[in-house]
This record gives sequence, structure tokens and C-alpha cells, in this order.
Amino acid sequence: MYKNGAKQYQQVNATSEALESDPHRLIQLLLEAALTRMAQAKGAIERNEMAVKASLLGRVTDILQTLQLSLNHDAGGQLSSDLERLYDYMIRRLFEATLHNDTKMIDEVMGLLLNVKSGWDAIRADYLGIPPKPTTSTATPSADHLSA
Repeated sequence: MYKNGAKQYQQVNATSEALESDPHRLIQLLLEAALTRMAQAKGAIERNEMAVKASLLGRVTDILQTLQLSLNHDAGGQLSSDLERLYDYMIRRLFEATLHNDTKMIDEVMGLLLNVKSGWDAIRADYLGIPPKPTTSTATPSADHLSA
């Protein structure tokens, strides 16, 4: 009973966060969900739960296809073309991982998606229009001071 209640709470919480999110945050949520599902799929493979694995990796594939369809090729130029090819590669690798129960292939896709997520997270402040924080330099002693 507790597990079902916790699961329902998570779903409601995720749904309300998605409904209240801006487009940039929605992409972050999709990336996070894909990474979570891949980690869960690896666990399913280790527990020999093949139906669960297939369902989870199918959901990841759906997320990657959604990300692919959300690309704006007019505004994104070469970057959006590169991302489209990368998402396509990830989908193919996940298909192979599903077929061969290969956690290393899932790890590969997770690594690629983590790189995409890092870049996406890094531009959050720009998207929100928050100016970059000024860098503070720490004074280091010059060589003249060290020899004294």
C-alpha cells in the first residue's frame, strides 16, 4: 500500500511540476526522466525482469523521440541537426541494449544523455535572463614575494 501511495504521489508531483514548468524546464524534466528510466532498466536486467526492462527502455525511446521532435531546426542550425542524429543514435543503441540485455550499451547512452543534460542545464540562466555572476579573482603572491 505504501509503495502504491508513494508512486502515486511521485506521479502527481511530477505532473504538477511539468504543468507549472517553462519550456526549458520541461526539457530538463524529460532528460531527468530518461536517465532515471535507464538506471531502472539496468536494475531490471540485473534482476532478470525482462518485461520491466522492455517497458522502461520503451519509455526512454519515447522520450528521446519527443526530444527529437521538439528540435527547432530553423533556430538551432547545425546544433539541432547534430542533436537529431545523436538522439537517433541513442534510440538505435537502446534497441540493441533491449535485444541483447546489455547494460554497457545503456551506460553509453546514459553518458551521452548526461552530456546533453549538462549543456542544457548550463544555459538555464541564459534562458531565464539571469546575468552571469561576476568572477572574483583571488590574488596570488607573485614570484618576488616568494623569494623574500
